[in-house]
Amino acid sequence: MYNLRLKALLGAGCFSLALVGTTINGAHAGGIERGGYDIDLLFDPAPFTVNTDATYVSPHRKLKNAVDTSGNPAPLSGNSSTRNTDDYWVPYFGVKASLGHGVDCLLDYSQPWGASSSPGIWNGSYSNIETNIKSNNYAGTCSYKMDVGKGQLRFIGGAFYQEVYGFKTSYIGGVPDLSGVFPVPANFVGRVDLKADGWGWRAGIAYEIPDIALRASLVYNSQVKLDNISGTLDTTSLAPIAAFLPPGSSAVTDIYGSAKMPDSVELKLQSGIAPGWLAFGSIKWVNWSVLQSIPICSTASKGIAPCTSVSPSPVRLTSLDLMYRDGWTVTGGIGHQFNEQWSGAVQISWDRGTSHGYGDQSDTWTLGGGVAYTPRPNIELRLAGAIGVLTSGHSGVLTDENGYPAGTDVSYDFGNDLVTAISGGLKIKF
Repeated sequence: MYNLRLKALLGAGCFSLALVGTTINGAHAGGIERGGYDIDLLFDPAPFTVNTDATYVSPHRKLKNAVDTSGNPAPLSGNSSTRNTDDYWVPYFGVKASLGHGVDCLLDYSQPWGASSSPGIWNGSYSNIETNIKSNNYAGTCSYKMDVGKGQLRFIGGAFYQEVYGFKTSYIGGVPDLSGVFPVPANFVGRVDLKADGWGWRAGIAYEIPDIALRASLVYNSQVKLDNISGTLDTTSLAPIAAFLPPGSSAVTDIYGSAKMPDSVELKLQSGIAPGWLAFGSIKWVNWSVLQSIPICSTASKGIAPCTSVSPSPVRLTSLDLMYRDGWTVTGGIGHQFNEQWSGAVQISWDRGTSHGYGDQSDTWTLGGGVAYTPRPNIELRLAGAIGVLTSGHSGVLTDENGYPAGTDVSYDFGNDLVTAISGGLKIKF
């Protein structure tokens, strides 16, 4: 009876944990992570499975004591506090099929990266008025499993195509001039629109003993090189004072750049510990330090001058300053199957903040819980929620390895803030 209960537990929806674990914790992890990468559906024991999830996240990060440090001729002395984070949705859709001879494959759509910030007009408007970044990820992952000892060894591999796009608006502090930067004597709004795409791959290994609901997996996801960033810089708001500025200041300018989305490694463990009970945990590392200051340059200079964070004007027109350090996420939890229809789980997680002197992404502690209801053997409904604390800190100037200083436009503080999330999902098995 113990083995039978654990086999059922392993296939139960709450222990796929796209609900309680990966989706909610990843939804407000470090960097610009939202859904992250999730291949748990690949392990579903059913021959054919369709799964869909949606998570709504509400992070309430409030900035305070903001001081304009830009040195621009139109200094800001208005709102010193503002909410810096917007609510957002994280969708997921996947289809898994067993192809026979130990081969399983998963096709899925997700939005691993994103950011949504709209502090509006405040003392940091030279830094940011609104930022919105979105992504689309289309992935195919397969595995081959073979009997080894009491369990099965599984080899995992796959590839994914990724699109990243978005925009940012802020006050224009100056416009490029051959002699440096020409000051703008009033508050005008500029906008940067960018898009890029690239390919990545994943590889991993897993070992499973279904009789005791044991699974250990280690998966690596590669970097995605965004060498083709393109877009526009819109400074047409300067038209009323164009006569006082260098020619072309009030214009839509074609721009380009390059960046890398981070690689990651994740170790997941789970095992039955008593009839109807299962313990689980994970450790994830994400190489967010690949995103420092991303220079945005004029296409007119492409091939003539290098585009770096310290390139002079008018080559480098602006930059996206992130200045991240690597992220670590540690989770642990326990689940229980109450009967043939109901199961549930709770977990706690810690995410190390990727900001370290610039930005407001501090450490996050999250408590999550969820239930799964199986009205029929092939249908599973899931509902989960989470509440967490975004810890306090300060943002100021931070210099990258090239000597470029980020955070010169504004300094601010932030206290301990609240983040909440709710998630629902449906799984159908054939």
